[in-house]
Amino acid sequence: MPEKLKELLDNKWFWGFLLLMCAALVAGRVSRCSRERGRVYADLSRSHWAKLLLVMDQVEKNYVDTISYSDVVEKAIPSLLQSLDPHSVYLPPRDLEDAEVSLAGNFSGIGIEFNVPNDTAVVISVIPGGPSERAGLMSGDRIIRVDKKNVAGVKFPQDSLMKILRGPKDSKVNVGIKRAGEKDLLSFDITRGMIPVHSVDAALMLTPSLGYIKISSFSVTTWREFVMSALKLKEAGMTSLLLDLRNNPGGYLDQAYKLANEFLNKGDMVVWMQGRMRPKTEFRATGGGLFRDLKLYVAIDENSASSSEIVAGAIQDNDRGVIVGRRSFGKGLVQEPVYFSDSSGIRLTVARYYTPSGRCIQKPYSADYNYDILERYQRGEMQNADSIKVNDSLKFSTVHGHTVYGGGGIIPDVFVPIDTVGVTDFLIKVNRRSLQMKFSSIFADRHRAQLQQISTLEGLEELYASEDIGRQFLLYAASEGVRPAEGEWEQSGNLLILQIKGLVGRYSSMKDDAFYPYVLRTDNLADKVKELENTKN
Repeated sequence: MPEKLKELLDNKWFWGFLLLMCAALVAGRVSRCSRERGRVYADLSRSHWAKLLLVMDQVEKNYVDTISYSDVVEKAIPSLLQSLDPHSVYLPPRDLEDAEVSLAGNFSGIGIEFNVPNDTAVVISVIPGGPSERAGLMSGDRIIRVDKKNVAGVKFPQDSLMKILRGPKDSKVNVGIKRAGEKDLLSFDITRGMIPVHSVDAALMLTPSLGYIKISSFSVTTWREFVMSALKLKEAGMTSLLLDLRNNPGGYLDQAYKLANEFLNKGDMVVWMQGRMRPKTEFRATGGGLFRDLKLYVAIDENSASSSEIVAGAIQDNDRGVIVGRRSFGKGLVQEPVYFSDSSGIRLTVARYYTPSGRCIQKPYSADYNYDILERYQRGEMQNADSIKVNDSLKFSTVHGHTVYGGGGIIPDVFVPIDTVGVTDFLIKVNRRSLQMKFSSIFADRHRAQLQQISTLEGLEELYASEDIGRQFLLYAASEGVRPAEGEWEQSGNLLILQIKGLVGRYSSMKDDAFYPYVLRTDNLADKVKELENTKN
């Protein structure tokens, strides 16, 4: 684009002038409007946008106070987009940056993972080879100050801490650290660098033949991460795979296509899309997938949306695998990004996508759209498959003739209710105050040196066997004013101990590889898949 034209398009006065000119033209010249009994009349017949432009013109000319045009525009755009559909959104510069980072596969920062268990951020781990490791930060360090700003003990928001630790590549940030055994605060000057963001949270073997891969989002690196993880599991003996897309809100469509393509045969439809201004576009499998021989289970729940539903829909409609869990979110709209020169942007819905059988799984727009998940709880859908509402007018058939439904998410082949085993008032109180996380941090501090040397689950179990974790946690919870009623520890104790073991494991050199094996021991969906695996077909 020529520079002169770019400068013109970026000039707010140009756009203001253009809008005024448009208003004048579409209204048959505002100057011709007659004033009669105090009313201004104008012709609204010549453009869909005529009234909007005329209102802007009248505000410009006659409003009583000085106008902050930027404030008006920033407030007007979200309202306009919200009137279209629930997923067309305006993103101010900061929100757009955050959205881009979550899908980019990397960001510029200092390279640490941290929790905030007691109003002070605790470093769980430092990324190998990253800026913090090179500077000398260690697991267990407490972050007290960032660039001389106190961030500990002042209820500093965790997301705000993340933002100030991030920054442009090669920029510097000073971090004040409290380290166990050191009397004084330690100061580290850290040069920010590019940090990878992983979307494959876990890849492990549940049984000698059943693998498990959890994908948290569809970023630009998801397909590559999945392939690398799945190949390692195949080498370990995997013949069946549980692909966990629960709580996955979606992301890039091309990554969903590539992932589904790994399991489908040549010519199989993956997804197709169409919109008023977008012609029908089909995406079919190439036949080059590396995992077409795997027995496949796909886990979904009420928070699985968009690209997660594309994958689940492709697998279900092609009768390629078993969908397990609860009905998915129900987002069948395709957004395209539009970027503005002030670093803001919009995500505009331009098409609907359709699963191979031809169904659109977008749930209906309504005033209660954002409360749909709550309504599912209230009518019992999370506990009973019979409570799932289906639209009989939206019946479709899979490749092998099984009935599936459109109009509100992917309904699983095998329903697994939300797990309430072990849930007591004591557990709820513990969860509300994050006492497991706080206790895990204290426990990890006492065993910091040991944890850094542990690289296997067997090593972790040796450590845990030497400690009465349950008794220690009960004493800690009591010191925080939380005590179980009679019988509650018997119901919730095992669940809490496994959670604590997983959380402590994250402080070891194994990180999440030590977290998910414990958490999955309490997962009723994983248990259901193991049961299905053992059932002779």
